[in-house]
Amino acid sequence: MSELILRNDTGPIARLVMNSPTNFNALSAEMIAGLYTTLATIANDDEIRVVILAAEGKAFCAGHDLRQMQAARANRDGGRAGYVALFDGCSQLMQLISTLPQPVIAEVQGVATAAGCQLVASCDLAIASEKARFGVNGIDIGLFCSTPAVALSRAIPRKAAFHMLATGEFLSADEAARLGLVNRTVPADKLAEEAMALAEKIAGKLPSAMGMGKRGFYEQLGHDTPSAYEAACDTMVANMMLRDTDEGINAFLEKRRPDWDHTAEEEAAPGSDPVRA
Repeated sequence: MSELILRNDTGPIARLVMNSPTNFNALSAEMIAGLYTTLATIANDDEIRVVILAAEGKAFCAGHDLRQMQAARANRDGGRAGYVALFDGCSQLMQLISTLPQPVIAEVQGVATAAGCQLVASCDLAIASEKARFGVNGIDIGLFCSTPAVALSRAIPRKAAFHMLATGEFLSADEAARLGLVNRTVPADKLAEEAMALAEKIAGKLPSAMGMGKRGFYEQLGHDTPSAYEAACDTMVANMMLRDTDEGINAFLEKRRPDWDHTAEEEAAPGSDPVRA
C-alpha cells in the first residue's frame, strides 16, 4: 500500500489516513489512485463493516494539487488530457464511496476545501472537529468548483451550495452541521474517539442489511417518488428474505440477542442458497 494512505484495522473497522500533510493532503493523481485502490480492496473484504477516512496534519484535504495541475500545461495539448484524467479519476473515487457496501465516515480534523469538501460531502457520514472549516473556493482563483458541486449540492440545500461556490466563503464546523454537510461537531481532542464510537455502533448492525440498505438508499435518490418507493419496496423484500433478518426479528420478539453468526454459518453451508447484499 502506498504511504500516502495509512490503514489501521480495529476489528471490523478500517481507519484510512491520508498521509501527505506537507501539501495538505491534496487530491493529487497519486492520492486519488491510492484512495481508490484501497477502498476497492475493502469493498471485497467481508471482514470490514465500516470505514473511517481521516487525515494527518492541519488540513483534512485542500482539494486538487494545483502545482501538479499547472505542470500539465507544459504538455502539447496544454494539459487537457491530464485534466480530463484527473477530474474523471476523482469523480470515480467519489462514486466508489457511495457504492461501497460499507458505510464511510469522514473524520474531519481541519480545513476541507474544493475537492476536499467534495470528499466530505461524498462520505455517508461525517464527524468534524469544532475547528474544521469547509469551502469550495476555487472561484477565488478563477476556477468554479463544478465537480465538487455535484456532491455538495446533494448534501446541503441548493442555494447554500451555490452561495459557497459563487462566493468562495467558508463554513464553520457548526454551520456545516446546521446545513447537513456533517452529522455533528465535537471538541478536537474527542474527534477520533467519537468517530470510532460511531463506527463501532454501525459495525454492530447486520452487515448484509447495511450493504443492501446503503445501495438502496442511493438508488432511490435518483428516482421520482413513485419509482423511489418501487425500488425501496424491492430492497425491503430482499432484506426480509435474508435468514439473518428472520433471526433478528425472532430475537426481538423473543427478547434475546440475535444469533447472526449461527445463521451466517448456515448460509455458507453446502447446499444452502445464501442471499448476499
